[in-house]
Amino acid sequence: MKLNQNGDYKAEEVVAKARTLDGEIFEIAMIQKWPVRIGRPYRERLLAKELLLTGQRVIDTFFPIAKGGTAMLPGGFGTGKTMLQHQLAKWANSDIIVYIGCGERGNEITEVLEDFPKIMDPKTKKSLMERTVLIANTSNMPVAAREASIYTGITIAEYYRDMGYHVAIMADSTSRWAEALREISGRLEEMPAEEGFPSYLPSRLSEFYGRAGIVKSWNGKVGSVSIIGAVSPQGSDFSEPVTQNTKRFVHTFWALSRSLAYSRHYPAVDWNISYSEYASELQNWYEENVDIDFLDLRQEMLKILEEENNLLEIARVIGQDVLSDSKKLVLQISKSFRVGFLQQSAMHEIDTFVPVKKQYEMLKTILMIYERALKLIEKGIPISEIMNTGILAEYERLKFQIKNDELEKFEDYHVSVKNRLKKLEESYKPHI
Repeated sequence: MKLNQNGDYKAEEVVAKARTLDGEIFEIAMIQKWPVRIGRPYRERLLAKELLLTGQRVIDTFFPIAKGGTAMLPGGFGTGKTMLQHQLAKWANSDIIVYIGCGERGNEITEVLEDFPKIMDPKTKKSLMERTVLIANTSNMPVAAREASIYTGITIAEYYRDMGYHVAIMADSTSRWAEALREISGRLEEMPAEEGFPSYLPSRLSEFYGRAGIVKSWNGKVGSVSIIGAVSPQGSDFSEPVTQNTKRFVHTFWALSRSLAYSRHYPAVDWNISYSEYASELQNWYEENVDIDFLDLRQEMLKILEEENNLLEIARVIGQDVLSDSKKLVLQISKSFRVGFLQQSAMHEIDTFVPVKKQYEMLKTILMIYERALKLIEKGIPISEIMNTGILAEYERLKFQIKNDELEKFEDYHVSVKNRLKKLEESYKPHI
């Protein structure tokens, strides 16, 4: 290889020449050209075994995504898709963010351009915009440009992946991209499929999400591309073609609920229908970096939330008063868990980002309260007496009161809860 001398060169000037084994000489410039619809090559695809840390409790604990993984974020208008993607862009432990504004309103792209330079990157302490690549294709731009924007973003991500960086793509939204495909297909007079979308929509989605992954590139460096695609189904109808076909090719499904968003519960991820296929693959990561029983506690809490959903259906028909105290406890525990854990404030200094170890302590705390309260109910102590201790109301405020580096305070709270419940057990006298 022959290199030019040090100095300033334009992007298209030749800076080096290389000879192949066949004797062919290649000229190398500062600029690289690559067809965006073709994935860049790599030496080896690796298993995704490391958590893409987001600091959002409902995601990291219940519906995690691995580095090099894929996730979809479906939700109707006003459910907080863009806000959640901004949170992920700020806090995800990725080196580079590629934000694709595909067919979105111009004011949303303007908001990114105005807000991201003002946001301090918690890693570099510089502007978040310095490690963000923005692909802007607003709704008033040609549909051909909108259709190409997704491929442009993924190719840029692969370019940095080959350098050994971990890249996260925020595609907002793939529904607008699919609509561009439909419009182009109609102009080409192709045979339409369901709801007018082209019959090759599933294969295009598969090609896009299939370019995610953690790989070893030809230079020996390991990098990853994680894809988080927002989907905007009309009227929050998750049965429409784009949502259904995307579900076939992603491993994480974060369903945003309109009812949760309208009740000011953010992030409005519906835990009843969301899922992640990465939890079992990340078991070793959780055991090494958090605790060996993390996934067991997670599963136990999911069962309680599922039971709450069933009990609410019963309560709507026959009323909550006829439920036993043990069933009422499930409802009270779930309510406090929703407020104190699943609900998270992006604007609060402490609550905007929560490390997984604190998430584990919060999860362990609510299950400890449930276990001990259930034992008291089995001994005949009514749930009203347990609620009067105020421990559940205190739990709802722990997320603001215990800082991320003060996890030892959870043990103090555990001791306080155990002492108060023990005192209640010793002092309670049933009314005769």
